Amino acid sequence: MSKVITAYKDAPVSTVTAGGVTYSYRELGQKGGIPVVFLVHLAATMDNWDPRVIDPIAEKHHVITFSNRGVGATTGNVPGTIEEMAEDAATFIKALGYEKVDLFGFSLGGMIAQALVVKYPELVRKLVLAGTGPAGGKGIDKVARVTYYDVLRATLTRQDPKEFLFFNRNAAGKPAARAFIQRLNERTANRDAPIKTNAFQTQLKAIKKWGRSEPANLGAISQPTLIANGDNDRMVPSRLSDDMHLRIPGSELVIYPDSGHGGIFQYHQEFVPVALEFLGR
Repeated sequence: MSKVITAYKDAPVSTVTAGGVTYSYRELGQKGGIPVVFLVHLAATMDNWDPRVIDPIAEKHHVITFSNRGVGATTGNVPGTIEEMAEDAATFIKALGYEKVDLFGFSLGGMIAQALVVKYPELVRKLVLAGTGPAGGKGIDKVARVTYYDVLRATLTRQDPKEFLFFNRNAAGKPAARAFIQRLNERTANRDAPIKTNAFQTQLKAIKKWGRSEPANLGAISQPTLIANGDNDRMVPSRLSDDMHLRIPGSELVIYPDSGHGGIFQYHQEFVPVALEFLGR
């Protein structure tokens, strides 16, 4: 019997082709049962998942991460809308042969998860929505402005933009940011190619469209939903987490103090047990 891999840094890279796109993905944890499919954030590749979140979840669940179309080693061009990205995610899940999955969406990934569950409710058992907001959410269309500003700040100080975008620039946030960036570099072999500039810009435009689109009927979401964020999210305003909580029936909300967009990474020790209890229920 082959050893079950539960460390994300060791997860092998696989591919599956569907709808003319070859998706690059990684799997870890014990197979069998409902897998947890992770949907990644703006500009991210598979290497952007925090191993302190992935690894403990993989100890209890079958975990799958993948790169969206046109990102990393996945072929094709980045779609221009969140809805098309959700279509791709559904295609990928079905190509792996799954009829039901749990979705864990962070930021852009949380938007994709919402679009997917609204269109394919039968495909989703549970939802975790972190650092994200609903279609038509006030302030989401400002993401590009905040992002470009922080990318510039990071470039001038030779730091990773995520240190500015995901964390508060204070005594709690700065060390949490550095620790997070270090964890992202734990994997040394078979890393994903970084996102290309035009792919990143296409994703930003899709997020802007999402922010300016008609609000979706989140009341139709019957799946158990866990919503999480920091209390000071500059990218996707924290109040939108409250908004989703009010609109998704029976949803649960956790907001972490003195933290930003990456609140679940800053508070991974507190968040992971909550996520595991929710997924295992």
